[in-house]
Amino acid sequence: MTDRRPLLRAIFDAAVAAAHPDIVLPSHLRPVPKGRVIVLAAGKGAAAMAAAAERHYLDAMELEPARLVGIATTRHGHGVPTRRIKVVEAGHPVPDEAGLQAAADTLKLAAGAAADDLLLVLLSGGGSANWIAPVDGISFVQKQQVTRALLRSGVPIGEINTVRKHLSRIKGGRLARAGRAAAEIVTLAVSDVPHDDPSAIASGPTVPDPTTLEDARALVAKYDLKLDAAVSRALNDSANESCKPGDPAFARAQFELIARPRNSLDAAIKLARDAGYAIVDLGADLEGEARDVAADHARLALQARSEGRQVAILSGGELTVTVRGNGRGGPNQEYALALAARCKDTPGISALAGDTDGADGGAGSAADPAGAMIDQHTFAKMQALGLDAQKYLENNDATAFFEKTGDLLVTGPTLTNVNDIRVILVDR
Repeated sequence: MTDRRPLLRAIFDAAVAAAHPDIVLPSHLRPVPKGRVIVLAAGKGAAAMAAAAERHYLDAMELEPARLVGIATTRHGHGVPTRRIKVVEAGHPVPDEAGLQAAADTLKLAAGAAADDLLLVLLSGGGSANWIAPVDGISFVQKQQVTRALLRSGVPIGEINTVRKHLSRIKGGRLARAGRAAAEIVTLAVSDVPHDDPSAIASGPTVPDPTTLEDARALVAKYDLKLDAAVSRALNDSANESCKPGDPAFARAQFELIARPRNSLDAAIKLARDAGYAIVDLGADLEGEARDVAADHARLALQARSEGRQVAILSGGELTVTVRGNGRGGPNQEYALALAARCKDTPGISALAGDTDGADGGAGSAADPAGAMIDQHTFAKMQALGLDAQKYLENNDATAFFEKTGDLLVTGPTLTNVNDIRVILVDR
């Protein structure tokens, strides 16, 4: 049977390329202001976005170097060389001391903006963890504990951010409040959230927040999160309410999406269609437990195979994993593992599930796998090695499973982030 791995990888790479800062950022950058351009960037694409902004202003626009300043906070391993904008590599998904200091420096730069300066905020997925600025009364360690509790409970990213925004001095519109003296606040964002909600991307540091302290408290109760008393007090303190529509902080603020999951999914679909596959487009905003979504997609693939159809089943979005075991992995690897468990007895099915940032869950290392691929090679290895996919699922240990089969997708940092791309190819 034809090896579909090169095609699967090409489809994934097309999705990533469609959202790379070098491609999507330059046409959205604003003219040179009278004063300085102050660049404040956060997320997995932050350093690449900062470098692209430097090339635009310093090279194309010939801005005097002294008039370009800024700081870009990105995940460890996602830095790139820059000339004027400082790059800080910080923790993700759990914040660290580097992110704590970078957030403080970011707020200081914003507060120092003058009336003729442009405050250029460049956001991408991961910014919520990179910019860590706990509210008064909450320690850095307590904020880390909150993040870990949310991640382990399988909470969707929008709900995670609802809680984080009410424990932060930079999220939920507060960065705009700090920089309100600037002539203009322009935020250019690469979306990594379902439905492209501006208030959810990097926890909305420059836009109004529709969520409330009451919402955050309700989520703590819903997921039975065990939080320190100081955190509970903070969520009951009205001073920690986020910025709402009508706040003067947004009087001169603009927000623009420059890349979104739908664009990347469309690029993936084009490649699959050009390769001769009929398309089943499940949308760019899927959410849910990874293994449950995989079960649904497996049924679609098995049905198509039984009917002799050649189809590509594609989807985006961000799945979650409720951690019950002590293994390693992420939602894309867990999805691929659950898919393998259901399709292992059927030839003609191959698949890839990967995070477009190049790292799927894990401990925050740039060397983490982006996801995994499965095909007849995987199924043969499972049989030869006596691997029980269900046992690995029960321990949330997809990484160990795919290390044994040799099917981990390792890309390294891609310098962007538009959520996950999942592709199932069904051949006749």
